[in-house]
Amino acid sequence: MSNATPKTAITPRRDEDFPEWYQQVIRAAELAEPSDVRGCMVIRPWGYGIWENMQRQLDGMLRATSHRNAYFPLFIPLSYFAKEAEHVEGFAKECAVVTHTRLEVDADGKMKPASPLTEPLVIRPTSETIIGASYARWVRSYRDLPILINQWANVVRWEMRPRLFLRTTEFLWQEGHTVHETEAEARAEARLILDIYERFARDHLALPVFTGEKSDSERFPGAVQTLTIEAMVQDRKAIQAGTSHFLGQNFSRASGIQFQNRDGKQEFGWTTSWGVTTRLVGTVVMMHSDDDGAVLPPRIAPTQIVILPITPKEQTRAAVLEACDKVAARLSDTRYAGAPIEVLVDRRDLGGGVKNWEWIKKGVPLRVEIGPRDLEKNSVELSRRDQSVKAKESMPMEEFVARAPEILTSIQESLYARAQKFRDANTRTIDSKKDFYDFFTSKSGAKPEIHGGFARAHWNGSREIEEQIKNDLKVTIRVIPLEDSSEHGQCIFTGEPSARRVIWAKAY
Repeated sequence: MSNATPKTAITPRRDEDFPEWYQQVIRAAELAEPSDVRGCMVIRPWGYGIWENMQRQLDGMLRATSHRNAYFPLFIPLSYFAKEAEHVEGFAKECAVVTHTRLEVDADGKMKPASPLTEPLVIRPTSETIIGASYARWVRSYRDLPILINQWANVVRWEMRPRLFLRTTEFLWQEGHTVHETEAEARAEARLILDIYERFARDHLALPVFTGEKSDSERFPGAVQTLTIEAMVQDRKAIQAGTSHFLGQNFSRASGIQFQNRDGKQEFGWTTSWGVTTRLVGTVVMMHSDDDGAVLPPRIAPTQIVILPITPKEQTRAAVLEACDKVAARLSDTRYAGAPIEVLVDRRDLGGGVKNWEWIKKGVPLRVEIGPRDLEKNSVELSRRDQSVKAKESMPMEEFVARAPEILTSIQESLYARAQKFRDANTRTIDSKKDFYDFFTSKSGAKPEIHGGFARAHWNGSREIEEQIKNDLKVTIRVIPLEDSSEHGQCIFTGEPSARRVIWAKAY
């Protein structure tokens, strides 16, 4: 019996070098590549198709809750940031600033900036300040509220350690900004968005997430409360997959968002902001993919079914292609998850094995082969991306067309179940400091580094303890569960009373 490791499309394997494996999956799936501008990326059509589906589906969920889209400037006057000291301090090191306009050629033929701006402009790292300026003009009375606006945009945060999709200098996102008449309404809005993000992650991305609140040290700069969804990926690290912030009246006071309340008195508005980014693409890749490439949940795959014609002989080629086109047309008229199935017939003049592996690496949920023998039996050969790449199933053509939505649903559900099983298996309840340190400490000689996973442990609420754990282990509090407040105990680090367990992890 051979002990040779089975050959896979991606080298290195996940259990050998996870960060490099991730980069190779991104490259092999043709999702994105580094640009010539350090820290920025080129999102290729397949990767952008995933983002477009995320955008379209999440936008529909936001619209269903009365939010509407608008667009605000990319450039923000520096003076706007000066109004919100805590906010700007949180982003200062990441800001890119425009100081000049125009280029001119000097006597040596070199290009240089020509005209200094009267006021520097910050390239949007987030939009609370510039949007607040508009809201201050729009809001006069309680009758103008609530304002429920979202924008799809790009932002720039000067990233020191870029990684495709996870951390890049420029990235894409949606950012919602709302103003409310009362504190209760604003808090309800922040919670509503958290629930939408959780449902989107679960039902569309097949990602199980923990939801709850950030600790004070992890809170969004200037916010009163930050709510979060946190996902685990296959190296057992956490990824912050979306945040929703209750801003209180902090930004309203800074921007002058005031209204006449129902008693005729002037009052500052209660605001929220919230967002998810293209980081979700990387999160999906890190959670679901394998050593043969990307694995995509059907709901966000740019192509859900690819049909591969098998044409070994020229005399049967036309008949095979005609059958493929007919199946594709019928599938396109079939709906899955409320939309027509996205199907493609790969007619390229390439070997069948080459094409098959390309689609495996891209993570297309269903591959369908149709050849002369299949025509004789009026059947198709199916391969599901959530199963072994060598697994195939023969099915009558009529049955396949009828069952295609059911099969896609099965793949979506199996990916979620697999991710949830992995997360739960790597989430541990810990009741001692020693066990906590052991959980997050690499084992001697272990490769790759063992990160532990998620730890549920009592904490006394001390920022000093947080800093100590972060310095010792590079572990942070990822989420304080909202529904776990009744489990009183003792902080495992100090022995002091603790109102609840919190979730700790290493994170991207």
